[in-house]
Amino acid sequence: MLCAEVAVAQNPPSELTSLQNQLKSLQNQVKFLEIALDTIWVIFTGCLVFFMNAGFGMLEAGLCRQKNAANILTKNLIVFALSTAAYWAVGFAFMFGNGNPFIGLSGFYLKSNDVFDSLKDIGIPLNAKFFFQLVLAGTAATIVSGAVAERIKFAAFCLFSLLLVAIIYPITGHWIWGGGWLGGGWLEWLKFWDFAGSTVVHSVGGGSALVGVYLLGPRKGKYIDGVSYGLSGHNLSLAILGCFILWLGWFGFNPGSTMELDPKAISHIVLTTNTAACAGGIAAAIATWLNPWDLNSKPDPTMIINGVLSGLVAITASCRFVTIDSAIAIGLLAGIIVVFSVEFWDRMEIDDPVGAISVHLVGGVWGTLALGLFSEGSEGAGALYSDGPVAGLFRGGGIDSIRQLSIQLLGIVAVGLSTVVLSLLAWLFVKSILSSSLRVTEKAEREGLDFHEHRMSAYSGFLFKADVKESALKDPPRKN
Repeated sequence: MLCAEVAVAQNPPSELTSLQNQLKSLQNQVKFLEIALDTIWVIFTGCLVFFMNAGFGMLEAGLCRQKNAANILTKNLIVFALSTAAYWAVGFAFMFGNGNPFIGLSGFYLKSNDVFDSLKDIGIPLNAKFFFQLVLAGTAATIVSGAVAERIKFAAFCLFSLLLVAIIYPITGHWIWGGGWLGGGWLEWLKFWDFAGSTVVHSVGGGSALVGVYLLGPRKGKYIDGVSYGLSGHNLSLAILGCFILWLGWFGFNPGSTMELDPKAISHIVLTTNTAACAGGIAAAIATWLNPWDLNSKPDPTMIINGVLSGLVAITASCRFVTIDSAIAIGLLAGIIVVFSVEFWDRMEIDDPVGAISVHLVGGVWGTLALGLFSEGSEGAGALYSDGPVAGLFRGGGIDSIRQLSIQLLGIVAVGLSTVVLSLLAWLFVKSILSSSLRVTEKAEREGLDFHEHRMSAYSGFLFKADVKESALKDPPRKN
């Protein structure tokens, strides 16, 4: 018994050390599992955003004429490949690399883990961070494709996409997400909030598209003697399929921007995102159905598509910071705004075949302002978030909310002006490289870009009504 007493008295220190080692090992395993789950989540949502490229392709092809379908689909295919090359080489470094308040100057070709201080608080590997940001950058470039459809040279679009993802998008993105002057890094009091990219992604893409459309001019036959003529798309089924794919992709776009597997935040963001989309579609349907200037008006499916997408764009900035009730209000107003915006640009003879400018630029501006109006605030028991904007103007934020709203407006103007100027320079640079017009010839536009730009058709072997009429006019009458 005495020997046992001595043995017991001597064992506890070693057992305590063993327990401490086991506890430390368990903590490391839990930490590793947490990082692994966060990484899987970010990559999964990134893949959903990547699939939005298919949605853009279907939507744009369906809303344009069949003679240009192969061209539009090819642009949506090549643009992500070009975006990957440009963002990997310089874009990611310009956006998130250490530098100054206006641009990042380190981390080119994704060479170092130690030069991305703006991302250091995110625990997942750098490659996962890069992949998610890459698919967002690709989205900004894809927005331009639909707006300039049916008359731009394929080479011109490719060159501009490289410049957009390599330079234009990363510069303004650095200001907000890369620790720049609008993100609170340089001027701590100047904190512009944009959770998933209403301004960073969508307004930049829409602004670049606006400049391109202005320089290209309208399609032949769209405006004659001041009258706007509809150049209807050839396949509404494809367009609606594209809308559903984009809607699905947004369940990666917004929740994935948490960059971690936070169940409460993710579930809330999914609901606000979906609610705003539904409200936008309903509002657009009602706005086109109950048109007081047209007694025979009917719900327009193409406008309903744009209403859904506008609601999604608008909620992107504030999805983490607003309640479901506020998401309904944001989506309803987005759906109404997009209808009037499409009509406004049409009166200005800005020919946007798919409504990309109205959805992404105008919807993005509204969504960014809406954050300053509807955000819940991070104070009080049961707050939606601990790190975020103050309570909005419509949520009793008072003076602080007016200040936040002013910062949101400043960010919109700063990013908008920069995007317009940089895009104008980029489009003119592309034009100088090609030593000609950005636009295809009149003959190519009349006969279709599919044959003149790619020497093939999206519907080889199919006969459309227009083809039958043309062949009837060309072919001599047959005698039996």
